[in-house]
Parts: sequence; structure tokens; C-alpha cells
Amino acid sequence: MQNSITRQIAGLGQAQDNSKVRLHQLFDLSWKWQMEQFPEWATFLGYAEHNDRWTDRSHEANHRRTSDLKIQLRALESISRGELAAQDQLSYDLFRRGTEEEITAAEFRSELVATTQMDGIHQEIPRVLEVMPVATATQREQFLARLERIPQALWQASELMAEGVKLGITQAQGPLRGLPEQIANQITKDPRHAPMLVALRRRPSKVEPQVWEQFTQQAYSVYTGAIEPALKEFFGFVVDRYLPQCRTEISWTSLPRGKEWYDFLIRKNTTANLSPDQIFETGSAEVARIRGEMERVIASSGFKGSFDEFIHYLRTDKQFYFNKPAELLTAYRDISKRVDPELVRFFGILPRLPYGVTPIPSYMEKQQTTAYYMPGSPKAGRPGYFYANTYDLASRPKWEMEALTLHEAVPGHHLQIAIAQELEDIPEFRKQSWITAYGEGWALYSESLGEQMGFYADPYAKFGQLTFDMWRAIRLVVDPGMHAKGWSRDQAIAYFLQNSSKPKHDIEVEVDRYIVWPGQAVSYKIGELHIRNLRRKAEQELGERFDLRSFHDELLKHGCVPLTTLTEIIESWKKSIH
Repeated sequence: MQNSITRQIAGLGQAQDNSKVRLHQLFDLSWKWQMEQFPEWATFLGYAEHNDRWTDRSHEANHRRTSDLKIQLRALESISRGELAAQDQLSYDLFRRGTEEEITAAEFRSELVATTQMDGIHQEIPRVLEVMPVATATQREQFLARLERIPQALWQASELMAEGVKLGITQAQGPLRGLPEQIANQITKDPRHAPMLVALRRRPSKVEPQVWEQFTQQAYSVYTGAIEPALKEFFGFVVDRYLPQCRTEISWTSLPRGKEWYDFLIRKNTTANLSPDQIFETGSAEVARIRGEMERVIASSGFKGSFDEFIHYLRTDKQFYFNKPAELLTAYRDISKRVDPELVRFFGILPRLPYGVTPIPSYMEKQQTTAYYMPGSPKAGRPGYFYANTYDLASRPKWEMEALTLHEAVPGHHLQIAIAQELEDIPEFRKQSWITAYGEGWALYSESLGEQMGFYADPYAKFGQLTFDMWRAIRLVVDPGMHAKGWSRDQAIAYFLQNSSKPKHDIEVEVDRYIVWPGQAVSYKIGELHIRNLRRKAEQELGERFDLRSFHDELLKHGCVPLTTLTEIIESWKKSIH
């Protein structure tokens, strides 16, 4: 049965309003539909209307959402694109692309493989609860209502996983070895220590102590009486029923329609029409190029020894590692604050939203990568956060920290995402959309700006930057290697070890990530190479008229766009300068 928003969207096809009016009506209604259908995302963005619910993950709800998307696509097609101004035509194209991709993803049943060591309901629940506002009575009621619905959310996730087992659509068994531990880390006898209730350890200043005490006791009672048993049941399901029946092959092509599915994921993430073989060949060439640069840095450092000996030195010498997690976080914060004043030399547009540096939660740090960025929300008044992994400090070298900060914080993810969130006169979906080749391509390109900003001054930090560049190049080889060319996990790890100075633990976590998120990691380097090529051509064509700040602003002021669209944007910008 259609909900009221979908009925309104369906009616747009018969409406008599002009194309622009109907287009923006569609965008507004579709955005309301997304906030309604995905309340966790709405919470992160600061839309509080549905803060009492979780996404309905039932089979019926998934089917209905796909049907709704098809109705939205038909409504879009009823609007004459030729009657629209250029900016609206771009919005039209981006909306169409995103909607078609969601429909295709649903056809492959992507919801059946959504729970991994990298993501899933067991990680989403604590993340959402941590950012939920609880300062008002209404907000606290929403928090409690959401707590009470956690058992149903876990049950629905397990039902999807069970359906995946029946259909032969599961994740590979190996990378999920840490999943039971992640779930178990959410289970505690004392609810005051529950990771998902960390937000309750901080009483808002405007809430009276006795009111807060009553609220927290209610939350603890729900955890003990309903959530803890549900988590134990979910844990048992994963250990006893799901993992033993997961596929043993790591290749995505071992799934039903796997080759077609993998090709779709590559197209979706890179926004380019590239085959696995083309990506593999590009990666092999980049690995060779970067290896040559690494050899030159080693020579300039004065190190006497082979490449492998230099790598061993970087991996093992104690001078390159911290002894305490707090020292690591302080160093990241120091780097961030050294970057901030440099930004005005490279960007005319800077975001108002601040960012912070914080550790990855302990319950998930072992299976997580070195770092990641979590967007903030101007609407909710929440800053963005650069999450750094403090687990196993012997695998967190100092020489990688500058490049990582430039990627995850500024001028990488925080700058790009916060600028998009603050754009005006474009639909909300464009402010919040994510296209991996663009977003991750920008962040990787941002690492290359370090030298101009005064970073990578010593050869070890420069080698660290090249290590990250090599890391993304290796992905172009390893991802299609495992998913299209029959490589084993051990082969992928060996190739990584041979060409990168990253510690083995990091490499194993990364390879497992590529297994469960196929086609995603290759987009970083594809996007970066595209952006660097756009800059090189603009510098050649414009000569002295080339302005780097203006170029960067043009790249960032349209939100996430496909690489082909980015090319059109820069071509138009160059013509305006002529």
C-alpha cells in the first residue's frame, strides 16, 4: 500500500504546473520520503521527526521501497528536462542516476549482505544513539521508544541474513571472523557500561538531575529487560546459523549473478565505464610509478639498504610509534590545527561547520581501518569527526599521520562534505549525496596538496604519503584480482606486503574490507587520477590565468557529482576565464 508521500509523487505526472515547479516538488517529496524511510540517516542529518524509529528492514518494506523508487522515476520522466535551466538539469540528471542505481541494487538483493565486520545493524545502533539529542522531554521519549524497538531491528536483520543463506547470497565467511566479537562487545551485565548507551553518561546542563536519573533508569531497564536478551539471540544466530553457512569463496562473482553484480558495483562507485581488467592494468601501472618515487625518497633519506630493509625499519623502529593512545590523538589534533591556517591559501570557500578528532569506539576498533570521517550536521549543530584508530599502537606509525589527516579531515572529507552541506539554492538530496569516486577521489587528491602546505618535510612523512598513494593503487590490483581474476586472500595480502610499508594487521583488515565491499575501494584512485588530470589540463590551457583557489572552489561548489559531470563543470569554468 502506498504511503501519502508516494501518492503525492504519483500525482505529479498529472499535475499542470510547469516543469521547474514539478521538479522541485518531486525533490522535496522524495527527500521527505527518504527521511521517513531511513530514520537513522535523518537523525544524523538533524531531522528529528522520526527519531523514535529504526528503518523497517522487513522483506515487505524493502519491496515497497523499490516500488516507490520506480514511481519517483516515472514522475521524473514526466517532466520535460529541456524546459529546465542548467542547474535544474544537473539536479534532474543526478536524481535520475541515484534512483536508477538504488533500483538496480535492490534487484541484486544488496540488503541481504548488509551486515559485515565493517557495517551493519550492530554498529548502526550505537552510532545513532550516540548522536541522538536528549535535552527535552520529547527527545527523551523518542530515545526510549527507539530503545524499545531495537529487538525488532535486530530480528529483521537476522531474517534478511537467513533469507540470504537460503538464496545463496551471503558474505564470505573469512572476513566476518570478528563479527561475533563486535556483537559480544555490545553485551554487558551492567547497562551503565553498555557502549550503545554512552550518550547517557553526559547529562545535558538544562536537564534536572532527578529528571535525568529517572530517564536513565528507564533506559537501563529497557536494555536489561529487552536489548541484552535480543543481542544475545542475535549473537547466537550469527555464530550458530549464519557464519557456518556463509560462502567460503571470497570472489563476488561466486554469488548469483555475481559477475554482473560486480560490474555494476564498479560502475556505481567509479561513475566510469571501466572493466575489471582496465582497472587492474591501471593499478599495475600506478604501483610501478609510485614504487619508483618511493625508491627516490629512500635514496634521499640517506638510508643504506634495500627497499625491503627500509620497509622493515619503518615497521619496527620504536621512534616511529607512540606508547599511549592519548599521544596518538594529540598528534593528530596538532596536525589538524597546523592545516587549518593553510586552507585560505588554497580555497576561497570554506565551511562554517567545525570538526574534531576522536578515537574509534573500542568495541569495533580491532576490525576497523586506520581512520574514517563521520559527517556532522549544520541542522543538528553537530561537528564532523575524524575517527582515529588507537588499537594496537605498534601498527599506527607516525609517518602516515600527516597524509591521513589531510585525507580524513581537511582539506579532505570534512572540507568537501561540510561545504556541500552548506550549499544554497540546490535540492537537499544534492547537499547530502555521496558519490565515492568524487568524494574519495577528492580526499586522495587532498593528500597531494600536503607539500604545498608545508607538510611531508622529512623523508619519512613523504614516504608515508607515498605509502597511502601506493595503498590506493594496490586496491586497483587487489580488488579485481580477488573478485574477477581468482586471487586468494593470501595472494592479495602478499601483493600488499610486497609493495607497501603498511603493517600486516592493517593490510589484513584492508583486504577483508575489499572482500565484503567489492568495487568500492577502486574508486579512490580512479577519482584522484581524474581530478589531477583536470587540474593538469587547466594549468596547461590557462597558463598564468590559472588560479588554484578558483579551481578548487569550482570542484567543490556543486556537491558530489559523477566524474563525467565534473569534467563538464571544469570545461565550462575554463571557458568563462577565456
